Amino acid sequence: MNSDNDLQIAGDILEVQHLLQPPREHPATVAEFVGLARSVAADRSEWEHLVRYDATTRWYHRLRTGPGYEVWLLSWVPGQGSGLHDHGRSSGVLTVLEGTLTERTERGTRALAAGAQRVFAPGYVHEVVNDTLEPAISLHIYHPGLTDMPMHASPHCEARTEPAARTRPVTA
Repeated sequence: MNSDNDLQIAGDILEVQHLLQPPREHPATVAEFVGLARSVAADRSEWEHLVRYDATTRWYHRLRTGPGYEVWLLSWVPGQGSGLHDHGRSSGVLTVLEGTLTERTERGTRALAAGAQRVFAPGYVHEVVNDTLEPAISLHIYHPGLTDMPMHASPHCEARTEPAARTRPVTA
């Protein structure tokens, strides 16, 4: 029997956890922020009990913060939207947790079903709307934390979308 095969030399890759880099406590790259969003989405016990629905405005709750980033949970009842906006100097990851949201940009319209993720850089302009008859829940990560959400004029900004309100946290 030949003893010079890869498994005997290197060992089973699934058994060599010491060779894998440990996950960072706080993400620093786009891929790590996407990974954070996926791990939070997968752990329903972290967010499901917090969700509330508000017929007058989108509901939001800051789940956590880290060095230079924030994680927000939002709910959207049918017809609620963000209005056309960008995120100032922040980059972000939007993850749909439940339901379907519609994202509108200058490039077109896209339905984002549960599990869909969008990554965006500073200056990315979009509108997010719940165009369905069911509520939706989304997770948003901003790096650095969101401090500005400039609104833009758009033919898509109809009466069903929220006006920009600077007296409350800005999230979308």
